[in-house]
Amino acid sequence: MAITTLFAALDVASGQIYGSIHRRHRAVEFKKFLAKLDAQIPAELDVHLICDNYTTHKTPTVAKWLDAHPRFHMHHTPTYSSWLNQVERWFALLTDKKLRRAAHRSIQALEKDIRDWITHWNQNPQPFAWTKTADEILERLNSYLQRIPGAGH
Repeated sequence: MAITTLFAALDVASGQIYGSIHRRHRAVEFKKFLAKLDAQIPAELDVHLICDNYTTHKTPTVAKWLDAHPRFHMHHTPTYSSWLNQVERWFALLTDKKLRRAAHRSIQALEKDIRDWITHWNQNPQPFAWTKTADEILERLNSYLQRIPGAGH
């Protein structure tokens, strides 16, 4: 069975997506994605990467690359907190608007659809805006945790 992997980064200020498609999801492919970002993002800018805790993002190979590229800063979301990462919202749109009902006859067709979606998105990128304040989010989360036996103890 063939698979494909999309590494994507969202410029939260502009809404622009940087994407890189690979056939495997390993540290070597993630490092290639980081190198692509390094080449595409103006050198005078610091880059803050918000990533989940997937092992691929934490290997010695990636750590060595990050050490050699001090403008890159890696931040990991807590487990089960992908909603904190705005690129996950973009992945949901990709899934809902482009992939969910699509029938791809090959991996190449799927990858072309993803690349076309990125190109289309970047023609008029839109940043995402939080609809609640941090205090509102934390208050709701606290209320939720109060209803779960043993949570927060």
